[in-house]
Amino acid sequence: MNFKDIVGQELAKQRLIKSVRDNRIPHAQLFTGPEGTGKLALAIAYAQYINCSNKGETDSCGTCPSCHKYSKLIHPDLHFVFPIFLTEKKSDDDDDDKGPSGKLSDIFIAQWREALLENPYISETDWYEKLGSDKKQGIIGVTESSEVIRKISLKSYEAEYKTMIIWLPERMNIQAANRLLKLIEEPPQKTVFLLVTESPDHILKTILSRTQIIKVPPINRENIATALVDRFQMNPSKANDISHIANGNYQSALKILNADEANPYFNFYRDLMRHCWTKDVPKLLGWVEKISGLGREKQKEFLAYALRLTRESFMLNLGLNDIVYLNGEESDFGQKFSPYINEKNILQFNREFNLAIDHISRNGNAQIIFTDMTMKMVKLIEGKSNKK
Repeated sequence: MNFKDIVGQELAKQRLIKSVRDNRIPHAQLFTGPEGTGKLALAIAYAQYINCSNKGETDSCGTCPSCHKYSKLIHPDLHFVFPIFLTEKKSDDDDDDKGPSGKLSDIFIAQWREALLENPYISETDWYEKLGSDKKQGIIGVTESSEVIRKISLKSYEAEYKTMIIWLPERMNIQAANRLLKLIEEPPQKTVFLLVTESPDHILKTILSRTQIIKVPPINRENIATALVDRFQMNPSKANDISHIANGNYQSALKILNADEANPYFNFYRDLMRHCWTKDVPKLLGWVEKISGLGREKQKEFLAYALRLTRESFMLNLGLNDIVYLNGEESDFGQKFSPYINEKNILQFNREFNLAIDHISRNGNAQIIFTDMTMKMVKLIEGKSNKK
């Protein structure tokens, strides 16, 4: 992975390159930012640049033996940790992530490399689908932390630096996080930990305090549009529309590009708002039952989508049609529903959606979370129309 392959993020790239050229490489860094911003790709490109034997001013060479192995994610001194589905415990005396044999990231490394090489902007939902389920939430368990300690204790095979990339450290349980504290604080020489997160608030504070923060913001819309034109020979006007809807998330832009039909969450959103407006409690409870049947990551995707459509409806309410990007059925529904999303309730809507995302992320009971959310939204919509 070269820096040039990553969409936008020029400031982050410059900071990372400067740390290498100044020979001031922090031993533990946390790449944090929203989904689809290229955090994981940046971490890999950074690790490749560190160990490139012929690095340039702005990028690794891409042709030396180290870069060649990094391009296939098979360098022996590049290690990955990521959430997986663990086996069941045999008894309460077992380690939290051990069943008959226990599981480690290395068991799924072939699937991981395949998924990452196909799309370095992979989302958590995409990864779980790759593993064969999207209704569970992965975990990084205590056995994994023991394996990290073992790997880091070994000498490098051929690179100057060993690199351990931990994707979504917020999925580490308490035991795993505590076991890695000392190692992250004082790793062996020439060892780099690169943690990649979308929810830093869910990471153990003692882990956070031991890392240097690299903030990766949403990608500039112009950068996304340019990438779509250059990589997919897309019409510039359509590329601009997609980049606006993607709102800084290149993974979302790719999904919009490849979508053969309307967003799958649109019907969920439309039905939710209609049932709230009509105060149809039985239908709302039926809606809760359906949304609760989705996996947690898809539930969070829906809530993020709902936040966007609610924001767009508010823009329509204000008459700011020029900065609203809705497609087909979204546009028709938004025009009709916009009077009910206004300055009196927009902040509360945002709060309820964000609160639900937070509770779902913390493994809360989906039926309770969505039932509470929908009942509050009935009151938010009631009598809030400002039709003229």
